Amino acid sequence: MKKLFALILVALMAFACFACKPATPAPAAEEPAAEAPAAEAPAAEEPAAVGKVYYLNFKPEADAAWQALAAQYTELTGVPVTIVTAASGTYSETLTAEMDKGAAAPTLFQCGNKAGLDTWSDFLYDFAGTKVYAEQTTNDFNLFKETGEVAAIGYCYECYGIIVNKTLLEQSGHSLSEITDFASLKAVAEDIHARAAELGFDAFTSSGMDGSSSWRFSGHLANMPLFYEFRDDGVTAQPATITGKYMENFKNIWDLYINNSATDPSQLASATGDQAEAEFGEGKAVFFQNGSWEYANLTGKFAMSPESLAMIPIYCGVPGEENAAVCAGTENMWAVNSQAAPEDIQATLDFLYWVVTSDEGTTMMAEQFGPIPFKAAKASTNVFFNDANAQLAAGKYVVTWAFNYTPNVDTWRAGVVAALTQYSAGGSWDDVVTAFVQGWATQYAAQ
Repeated sequence: MKKLFALILVALMAFACFACKPATPAPAAEEPAAEAPAAEAPAAEEPAAVGKVYYLNFKPEADAAWQALAAQYTELTGVPVTIVTAASGTYSETLTAEMDKGAAAPTLFQCGNKAGLDTWSDFLYDFAGTKVYAEQTTNDFNLFKETGEVAAIGYCYECYGIIVNKTLLEQSGHSLSEITDFASLKAVAEDIHARAAELGFDAFTSSGMDGSSSWRFSGHLANMPLFYEFRDDGVTAQPATITGKYMENFKNIWDLYINNSATDPSQLASATGDQAEAEFGEGKAVFFQNGSWEYANLTGKFAMSPESLAMIPIYCGVPGEENAAVCAGTENMWAVNSQAAPEDIQATLDFLYWVVTSDEGTTMMAEQFGPIPFKAAKASTNVFFNDANAQLAAGKYVVTWAFNYTPNVDTWRAGVVAALTQYSAGGSWDDVVTAFVQGWATQYAAQ
């Protein structure tokens, strides 16, 4: 009875303290409850959940995984986690609309490049000193403000290049070991295309200019001339102008793509990303420019064997490119809304910490995103990452994501897509150069 009375008295004292000072609760260590044995008062160490999380997800293909993980976290902690996924190609517009909702705005969102950093500067919480930031193994994929704040943290990295169906390549009488630069890639691709009717498959998938596909070329392929120009010039910040020094190399690889495919170049305006994926997944083409994110679809939806898949660098005829690895980087960066309520900011940081340290979170991240730059990361089964890691281990240089410097990225890319479409249908390459070089200066000035 004495112990029961003491516990009741402790509870009444704690309640009285709370009622007197609602805005400044006393630290747990100073509460009278500390007098009771720890085993008899677990509730003192597990305060009721406060705050909420609203994540505006960037990747539609990961929606189901995020929804499941959010439900697990809410069940474990009681903290409500809402996942909303923007439709493909609409993230910027969706984010702008959602950020206008005040207290109902996302607490966690995507800020993946310099343009995003400029646009959302006033909404970017500084990750410095947070537990989730302390779990990172590198700063290479993070965004920093000029004043040093950690504005957004990369939660995974991706790689892209030319995905190869090794089985078809070998059926055509060739092997991966033959392909070491643009000249050897060209020789293999043109031979396969010339014998497509006999072989039953072609060299490259369609290079569609539909919005579901064009980003592969106005962004990812366009990275090749940008990377080499910026490497030559030592560019470390967004330049106001570019020279287009490597535009002939861009033309080399684009011509190889469109002239060694089953799709006529004049029909590329309406060719889609799903079309290219199906051509590769159904064994109709040997080569498919895309990234590590395609692994799940190719081995799942199309039931391709991992042993038949490989990723090689995008070669375009630059001297020394035999020492290149695949393109690697990220636009997958988490930003926490600094305008959210303090309890929601903390709830969001706690959620992120759990995602990158718990078994549930790191398992999902490995399955959906591959390698993540955090201490508790799990190994990935994605062979495209394994190929990238093998290339790096062999001393190859990484082709970094120079396209992250693009000014007014959507508008600039739209100009490049229009010019590439016209060129492919019989137009002039000069128009592509103009859209690329002059378009950059125009969009930089407009930005």
